[in-house]
Amino acid sequence: MSGTHTGVPSVLAHELPRPVPIDELEACPVGELFRRLGDKWSMLLLILLGGRPHRYNELHRAIEGISQRMLTRTLRALETDGLVRREVHPTVPPGVEYSLTPLGRTLLEPVSALADWAVRHEADIREARFRHTGA
Repeated sequence: MSGTHTGVPSVLAHELPRPVPIDELEACPVGELFRRLGDKWSMLLLILLGGRPHRYNELHRAIEGISQRMLTRTLRALETDGLVRREVHPTVPPGVEYSLTPLGRTLLEPVSALADWAVRHEADIREARFRHTGA
């Protein structure tokens, strides 16, 4: 029976080979996406840009603790992946605005679902951690 009929997403319905070959794991598009979105800043940037386009300095001010270097690096990576669009406005000084691409917008629903899940299960996770560590 396919994953769509069991309620399990199709990508999760297939059993992984044992052992999982590391070269396949590193080249897996799912793993690549999770590594990108699982970094410290990408998810936050996607959420901010999901609301509206932002100028670079707006993003820098909105995210406490991110360096200019890391903001630039993360935005470039998201742009390379086709999730973020960088638009330069011909003003003096030049204005740069970042927005989600149509592809980037398709991530908002699953990201929102994941965030909702985390909020719903926050107490359960804290309790499990407490039981496990005793702290």
